[in-house]
Amino acid sequence: MTEQKATNITWHDGDVTRADRNKLLGQKGATIWFTGLSGSGKSTVAVALEQALFARNKLVYRLDGDNVRHGINKNLGFSAEDRAENIRRIGEIAKLFVDAGVIALSSFVSPYRADRDLVRAMHADSDMDFIEVHVDVPLAVAEERDPKGLYKKARAGEIPNFTGISDPYEAPESPELVLKSHEMSLEEEVDAVIALLQQRGILPA
Repeated sequence: MTEQKATNITWHDGDVTRADRNKLLGQKGATIWFTGLSGSGKSTVAVALEQALFARNKLVYRLDGDNVRHGINKNLGFSAEDRAENIRRIGEIAKLFVDAGVIALSSFVSPYRADRDLVRAMHADSDMDFIEVHVDVPLAVAEERDPKGLYKKARAGEIPNFTGISDPYEAPESPELVLKSHEMSLEEEVDAVIALLQQRGILPA
């Protein structure tokens, strides 16, 4: 876990609680964490789910791997250490959204199990819902899709530390949901996530 460097600091609670914010919004905040190979369909599902939840009048926000590297994580590369810090920061951001009563959709390759488990533990320590969704496709399928042309570059040695080629992907051992995007329609994937959110009490049945 990241070392605490700041000293002489004290947590300051406010008078408005998470329960108050949930009541105001008429929903319960939660983090839905999509993990999988590049090209597996994580962002595609997250975008469609965001639309579906918004249509249900739910306040939802999508955190995308490439997007955050344009801003808060622009100083991080793709070494194992930088990947760990990337995921830790996103975990903290997702927690802020959940505390505000928002449903956070996080779509990140997040290849290392320990990094994802850390984010899960961070949520559990704050009594927050964390739902891990493995968007699971064979490497051959992801590489055939190659929507950004990254696999081609990685095979040519132009991209180091590329997950699935020169870096490992550690699949979740016990995710709350597995989506096989090469065998399911996008509508089926969205429906599966919504059904799980209803089972967990995050959305009304």
